[in-house]
Amino acid sequence: MRQVLKYEDPVRQEAALKTVPVDELKEKALISLAKEGIFSSSKNEEDHAFLLQLLLWFKQSFRWVNAPACDICDRETSMVGMGNPLPSEIEFGASRVEIYRCNHCSSITRFPRYNDPYKLIQTRKGRCGEWANCFTFYCRVFGYEARLILDFTDHVWTECFSNLYGRWIHLDPCEGVYDNPLLYEKGWNKKLDYAIGISKDGVHDITKRYTRKWHEVLSRRTITSEDTVSAILMNITRKCRSGLSSNEHLALEKRDRKESEELSKATYLEVNNSISLPGRQSGSVEWRAARSELGQADSLSCSSCPIRRCVDAHVSKIHDALSAILSHFCDNNIPNERIIEVFVTLRSLMQNLKDANFKSRRVTLDQKSQQIFEILPSAERLLSAISLKAELHTVGDPSVATDGNLIHTSLALPVALDAVDEILSNYKSNIFYTKGHQFPRGNRLCSGSVLASSEQLVCVATAAFDGIRLSKWEEPDGAKGCWLMYKVHGGQTCELESYDLMSANDAPERDPMDCPTTTGDTPGQGRASQLNIFISWGFVRIRFQVKNIISRSWR
Repeated sequence: MRQVLKYEDPVRQEAALKTVPVDELKEKALISLAKEGIFSSSKNEEDHAFLLQLLLWFKQSFRWVNAPACDICDRETSMVGMGNPLPSEIEFGASRVEIYRCNHCSSITRFPRYNDPYKLIQTRKGRCGEWANCFTFYCRVFGYEARLILDFTDHVWTECFSNLYGRWIHLDPCEGVYDNPLLYEKGWNKKLDYAIGISKDGVHDITKRYTRKWHEVLSRRTITSEDTVSAILMNITRKCRSGLSSNEHLALEKRDRKESEELSKATYLEVNNSISLPGRQSGSVEWRAARSELGQADSLSCSSCPIRRCVDAHVSKIHDALSAILSHFCDNNIPNERIIEVFVTLRSLMQNLKDANFKSRRVTLDQKSQQIFEILPSAERLLSAISLKAELHTVGDPSVATDGNLIHTSLALPVALDAVDEILSNYKSNIFYTKGHQFPRGNRLCSGSVLASSEQLVCVATAAFDGIRLSKWEEPDGAKGCWLMYKVHGGQTCELESYDLMSANDAPERDPMDCPTTTGDTPGQGRASQLNIFISWGFVRIRFQVKNIISRSWR
């Protein structure tokens, strides 16, 4: 309890707030909602989306420590034992200190296991204890009702109460996993016994949320009787709430009763065996194996796969506009050097817009930028596709600014930037825009729905169609084969002329080697197989021409 009460300290909270790129996460949260088709969102939806972005940011910004690097030469170390904490370490809750010796220079490096979140926002490193401690603190900094979950089989994570769903949500910052409570029992193969949620408002036994084998778990709960566990936790909770008003008491008791009913029902739910969950991802393989947390060898997939709607009309509009600009250059025999110059200027303008605060995007045009709009009528079409407008003949300096649709601009700008980057890369590599090689192409399909063989958050199936290079559809079982099924919006029938695949900035050996396309209406017919493909590493596009595939959907 002393630990979680530190989360409420205003001084600690103010220090933590300064370490988070709040506006960036707010923008990403609104973009994530827009990708689901939610452009006008409620506060609860925005708060929920921000929480998920906070989780993803934390996963990227905090560092896992197997063994610390040498303080002297920054090389690998090996643990040699435990040491006594120094006063400066005790000050921030480090009751244990691990001692490591450098494998190269033999210097000693200390790894104090800090418990004070104020110190953790500075060190930004540790194992599951530090990760969950610090992330739960960040949740409290942003006003979420949060619990630190202590698992007696040696793991720690977070729960937050979601006003959007009206229930407690599981969050594991080490794994970057959200709302997947069976991860430990089904994925890691953990033999759970007690999982206790600790917050400023009380202590709760929430083990039932994390198991579908309650009778097995019950047989391992041997510390004391179940009645004694309940009595102890109720007594602590009563003390935690002693200073609250009667209305606050009633609200918390109502929430407790609802949660108790949910947990009781959870023990009767069956496991969905069609959903496989991964073993532990954080920590070295040796460390995970020693803890028996690697899970099953064939358990790779992280989530079930709902049908998802592609919110990508802006991608098609951007590609149409850029295609029109390139066609203009091609038809008028504009020298390639001039084309590159125009796109470099255009890219600089869009990058400046992207770097501006999303709430007030505006960039003053220099002479080169103004010339683009004077010589290219289709440049206005590109701005419109990004929800931008040029203000060339108004009082003050000529500028480009958002047209008021802030989130649409945030959603579309990265797409336009990536497309311009690819155009520039092609021209600088002497790959010019011709009828034989066209990127981007007009008449791109959009706004359909997509279903995947599997997916891993946040790399969901729609990421394959969002026009952004850095996002990707990730299929954890892809080594065994995978598929996407795309259904055209509104039940239309369309003729598929070609499709593109782009390699992620990842391992090329995991990219597809055989890419058949089949209509959804007549499986096995209209098939266009591409065999023995090897896509080079890092954002390489390959186009496949297709013949005689007319359908409402493709797989």
